[in-house]
Amino acid sequence: MIQLRIQKREAIDAYIAFRNGEQKLGENISLCDSLDTIKESKAQFVIFGISESIGVRANFGKPGTHKAWMAFIKSFVNVQTNKFNKASSILILGHIKVTPDQPISASTPKEQLGTIVSRIDKKVAQVVETIVQSGKIPIIIGGGHNNSFGNLLGTSRAHSYPVNAINIDAHTDLRYTDYRHSGNGFTYALQKENGPALNKYALFGLHKNYTPQYILDFMESHSDIVQFKFIEDIELESDMIRLFDEKLNFVSDSIFGLEVDCDVITDFPSSAQTPSSFSLNQLRQLVVHAAQRKNCAYLHLCEAAPTKKRNDQVGKALSYIVTDFIRSYNEHHSLS
Repeated sequence: MIQLRIQKREAIDAYIAFRNGEQKLGENISLCDSLDTIKESKAQFVIFGISESIGVRANFGKPGTHKAWMAFIKSFVNVQTNKFNKASSILILGHIKVTPDQPISASTPKEQLGTIVSRIDKKVAQVVETIVQSGKIPIIIGGGHNNSFGNLLGTSRAHSYPVNAINIDAHTDLRYTDYRHSGNGFTYALQKENGPALNKYALFGLHKNYTPQYILDFMESHSDIVQFKFIEDIELESDMIRLFDEKLNFVSDSIFGLEVDCDVITDFPSSAQTPSSFSLNQLRQLVVHAAQRKNCAYLHLCEAAPTKKRNDQVGKALSYIVTDFIRSYNEHHSLS
């Protein structure tokens, strides 16, 4: 079963650590009765989660991405309300819960998992399309990077034309389309039979060790629609923002989605944890920078796989990125 579960007030209240003299975001944040009623809210940002690890499993990754939403929401509702963080601009919709009809194990055929991923695509696309049509900005938390396809499909349908994307990621997610999984969401989005949903695609922070030659050949022969920058070619302390700007310029002339794979953060609990990449603070700088562009249509944080020991830290990290995005977007557009 793939179901959108609307966030309940009593659940939010149960997560909040109430203190005298303080206001937490969760105390005043907006909720709604259904997906169809979000257009009635004055909130600009609609946050929802995707609780699934199916796409990651289908791509031989480490499961656990279904836990990211709960880690995030427990932390996010305890962020202080102050002059920097205002609850009035935020609505928490709920999360897409994925419960397979049959038990999933390591021996489950990958093609069977792919069939489930395709069903998830439809639900994600429906939710994102509704949010974008309501004139709001979706912030999507959790699940595998397979959900990039649903994000792009929903956004493109809402605008009636293919949109662009910038992906801060160690991997391209441009693998073959033999079956759906977390490694080919952008490949599917580029296909003509899917709209296409994706027009131009920029990648930032790729790892040379994990880019297959056939994908490298594809990107180099399609430089009109795909641009990329390897992390090995970025001087992180001196020219990171300048090089990121180049990729933003490629996609931000039209509506674009901001995709962030937590695999790109050094030593971060994720489906493909890496010892060498961006620091969390460097990633936060990139997200702040992207949110300033007027055509930024959504934020997607995926592939985080919280562990028991680091569940709270993952929740806090995701909350930092989300508040950075909202704050930067509001500050820039209030001046526009």
